[in-house]
Amino acid sequence: MNRKKLLVLDIDGTLVNNEKKITPKTREALIRANEAGHCVMLASGRPTPGVERFVKELRLEELGGLTMTFNGARVQDCRTGKDLYEKKLSPEILPVVYDFAEKYDLGIVTFEQDLTKEPQSLSGRRLDDWIRWEARINGLVTGYVENFLDYVNFDIYKILLSADPEKSEGYMKELQEILGDRANVLRSEPFFVEVMACGIDKAATLETVLPSLGFRREDTICCGDAFNDISMVRFAGIGVAMGNAVEEVKQAADYITASNEEDGIAQVVERFLDDNSEKL
Repeated sequence: MNRKKLLVLDIDGTLVNNEKKITPKTREALIRANEAGHCVMLASGRPTPGVERFVKELRLEELGGLTMTFNGARVQDCRTGKDLYEKKLSPEILPVVYDFAEKYDLGIVTFEQDLTKEPQSLSGRRLDDWIRWEARINGLVTGYVENFLDYVNFDIYKILLSADPEKSEGYMKELQEILGDRANVLRSEPFFVEVMACGIDKAATLETVLPSLGFRREDTICCGDAFNDISMVRFAGIGVAMGNAVEEVKQAADYITASNEEDGIAQVVERFLDDNSEKL
């Protein structure tokens, strides 16, 4: 018997089109896969509130499904709302990253622990266009916070730096050298450098939670387009790059599907998960 699969989907540039919408064809394909007994996990750098509308659209609360947010720092069961895994940053990391942002005049953001409070997206230096965009797509209110380091006196899942896309890779490498094994630094978008707890990325979190979910590594199909998807695309039983993916993701992938504008995820379901699909 063909084993059921865990279909792990990045959101921006993967699940959704360029208007940040799930197309009807992709939505229908994913619901069909879930109803057939496969499991859908949304795996994003977004904060948890930023994935909620997609959970509802795909009926994951009803049919069952999972979310991995903050690039792997938190995993939740959509049906129960319970945390299955989380790993937060050590409080000592924030001042180091803030000093780095000051040195290079970068934007810096983290997220309110109590999301009923406003702003939920907390800017420590300025509100640039990238920070406003990130808050808008996640449905969060953003605002500048005076005395940022004193205000953020609670545990956090990640820190986000906004940077010139042409310089962000260098910032990422330098900051990783500074933090060493105290934190993990990566890029999600060309203009975002993200800091999570040590050992946190999408693949590492998958490896940690798979046994408790009843899946093996070879049962996973991981789909993505951006730098922060490379680890899980390499890790997967089948790693899928979107047609619009950066070249590094395509090089890591076993299979390249159509773009996010061409229902690439629906094609993955049709090829690998439907009853008449290619058997894994």
